[in-house]
Amino acid sequence: MTSSFSSLRSALRTDFTSSLVVFLVALPLCVGVAVASGVPAELGLITGIVGGLVTGFLPGSSLQVSGPAAGLTVLVLTAVTEYGLPALGVIVLATGLIQLALGAMRLGRLFRAISLSVVHGMLAGIGLVLIAGQLYTLAGQKAPGSGTANAAGLYDLAVDVLMSNTALIAVATGTGTIAIMTLWKKLPGKAQLLPGPLVAVGAATLATFAFDLPISRVEVSGLVEAIQPPALGDFGKLADVGLLTTIVAFTLIASAESLFSAAAVDRLHDGPKTDYDKELMAQGAGNTVCGLLGALPMTAVIVRSSANVAAGARTKVSRVLHGVWLLLFAALLPSALSMIPTAALAGVLIHAGFKLMPIKELGPLWREHRGEAVVLVVTAGAILVTNMFEGVLIGLLLAVVKAAWETSHVHIDVTDPGSGPVQARIAGHATFLRLPRILDALEQLPADRPVELNLAGLRHLDHACMSALQHWADQHNAHTVQPERTRASA
Repeated sequence: MTSSFSSLRSALRTDFTSSLVVFLVALPLCVGVAVASGVPAELGLITGIVGGLVTGFLPGSSLQVSGPAAGLTVLVLTAVTEYGLPALGVIVLATGLIQLALGAMRLGRLFRAISLSVVHGMLAGIGLVLIAGQLYTLAGQKAPGSGTANAAGLYDLAVDVLMSNTALIAVATGTGTIAIMTLWKKLPGKAQLLPGPLVAVGAATLATFAFDLPISRVEVSGLVEAIQPPALGDFGKLADVGLLTTIVAFTLIASAESLFSAAAVDRLHDGPKTDYDKELMAQGAGNTVCGLLGALPMTAVIVRSSANVAAGARTKVSRVLHGVWLLLFAALLPSALSMIPTAALAGVLIHAGFKLMPIKELGPLWREHRGEAVVLVVTAGAILVTNMFEGVLIGLLLAVVKAAWETSHVHIDVTDPGSGPVQARIAGHATFLRLPRILDALEQLPADRPVELNLAGLRHLDHACMSALQHWADQHNAHTVQPERTRASA
């Protein structure tokens, strides 16, 4: 009994210190994601609080931490721009309810069937769009809008920066933030007790305050004032097909990112593994509450989750407490946010954008699985050129076509004894993707001699191939050996 109590006390002590680490990691990311999404900074904190106090309590994955994610920044910004901030609550609420329904129907595990190359391509595309947009914030300017417009305007942005001292100061502040975060990881372990993003934003804030730098800072309205539950009239926008498409995109991306994060976190510890259906319902409950509060959508975030595991967390107490610390900060020190330069937060998100791109993995993937690398690059490019939803759909479609092509192997063996019928044997998977090859091989057979077409080796024959083979056999007037007849004669 004493040993059990001592073990519990040790776990709680470790979870307490872990929660402080996660809080320090989450604070600048919550604020940065909100600002980049075009919403009040407090809404990012609200989502982080809900991620701790609501989702953190629920079963699913005991160690991963939820909150606003950089992966949804582009989608949120687009939704707010097109439909307005009041519609965001409706979108997030609907997303949460759908996630709850999917989890209740035990469909959470189906998200694990999404091609990994599509997920990596999705994250890479998000990273590209995020970087292209945040480069403008880094310089204190407003981004043109879409991913392609942001990328196309980078040359003009560089010229404008060189012509403006204020823009140069802002860029230097943001670049310094990125440099600190990059170098912080190279310091000895004890020096990394404080998270790099917090140190970098803190240093930029201190420099801005000490030298009174003429750069923009975070605008603060107050925690209570930022909460704007959707009004009854806002639900009328659900009749808009574009809004419904946005909800589907939110659901797909938020669910996939959360469950893939859970799979990654499971590999980092030896404790209980994730129940994917329950985790999806936990995410749905959190997004439902966020929607009712008019806050940002949430996902499980690998950066905070890995920090939680690395800090030694053992139970869900750590992630719940991190929500408590966010709530206390938002309630007691909201004015501290107004001292943070937006260029520093842009630096944090640019750094996060680079981490979303699998730069080191792309080379080996190209050498070993070229098709997967193509799917990844096409998905990322499609997101940059079109939008998040269409880009992911293009990636999924390409992955399905690739899988169908690779699994539809077919072998055609022709034996010509010199006299009598020519024997043609088709084995493998005969699908419409391989139909041109099959017909080319059959059309090269002698037209003036009978052909025995043996299909006994086929493991799959789709309707298109069956109809084409029957048509060819009727035209050639050949004797077709059916699989059942061949097995019987054998």
